[in-house]
Amino acid sequence: MHFLDIRCVSCSLLNHSRIHLLKMAAPVVAEGAAVLAFRSVMQRVRQAADRSGTLPESIRVVAVSKTKPVSMIRQLYDAGHRCFGENYVQEIVDKAPQLPQDIEWHFIGHLQSNKVKTLLGGVPNLAMFEGVDNQKVANNLDRMVSTLGRNPLKVLVQFSTATRLENFFAKSGIDPSNCVDLAKHVKSSCPNLVFSGLMTIGRPDYTSTPENFKTLSNCRTEVCKALEMPEEQCELSMGMSSDFELAIEMGSTNVRIGSTIFGPRDYSKKQE
Repeated sequence: MHFLDIRCVSCSLLNHSRIHLLKMAAPVVAEGAAVLAFRSVMQRVRQAADRSGTLPESIRVVAVSKTKPVSMIRQLYDAGHRCFGENYVQEIVDKAPQLPQDIEWHFIGHLQSNKVKTLLGGVPNLAMFEGVDNQKVANNLDRMVSTLGRNPLKVLVQFSTATRLENFFAKSGIDPSNCVDLAKHVKSSCPNLVFSGLMTIGRPDYTSTPENFKTLSNCRTEVCKALEMPEEQCELSMGMSSDFELAIEMGSTNVRIGSTIFGPRDYSKKQE
């Protein structure tokens, strides 16, 4: 009976160890899958670029890593990718210092004025801000870049390309009828910002429609004519996990891909 008890205890410990090892291995499996998914995405980007007669290297892929751990981002970095995007200020400020400085971070979406200093001060390698949707944000970014002594920051002006009923994010984008005025303001009144193009965010389920893309493309034509700049110098950031191939075929130069690379997001922890 005594030996039986020891055996049972040993079995229990062994099973516990196996379960623990499996739990430890789970993130590694997920991260390996992310790298494979990323390679598949890049292949699809190349194919879409070929179909549209565009050079594949002219398409920037922003791997949107919100809610994902630093270790998973590092996996893609080690696989050769350098461009990552986040939607929450606190998350990007927490992650950026833990990762190599040659990462080109993009902040995507609306930014509250009281978060401008936190964002720019906490992420010195922020390469682009995708979400200037009013003059106040543009002015605050411009002043803070100057105050911190940073190099001029590339920005994209964000537009709503769907009705408010269709698009949850419409409140964070300027109406297309005002596209020229805001672009002019950034270009002429914000010397510490580099007007680099236009962007739009689709529906909450990260889908969009060709009409969205066509609207943004038309905005670019108007803006470039008003600013007297070549259209090829004005980026279009449109297209996400579910529609990036169509977006590329319709002229996008910057696609933001999250769940297709990293898997479903975990919103169990509230972000700010």
